[in-house]
Amino acid sequence: MSTPVSTAVNVRYFAGARAAAGVADEDLLLDAPEPTVALVVSAIRTKHGDKLGKVLAASSFLLDGVAVRDTSVRVPAGAQLDVLPPFAGG
Repeated sequence: MSTPVSTAVNVRYFAGARAAAGVADEDLLLDAPEPTVALVVSAIRTKHGDKLGKVLAASSFLLDGVAVRDTSVRVPAGAQLDVLPPFAGG
């Protein structure tokens, strides 16, 4: 019988994502040995609800400082995922 492997990921929220999540950053422990960005996003959507879910739908992500274009990318243990909502300005 094998022991499930968990993966720790630090998630940082910026601008509207921070307001919707109610925290600037948090550590998540996912019950998956190699979660994907999509799985991490799903976990934070479940944890924080519809308000953050709406922001996530329009957000982009950085994984250890590198832009993520494909959410099937694997997230290594100890990684940092940044949630960047669209920024307004001029």
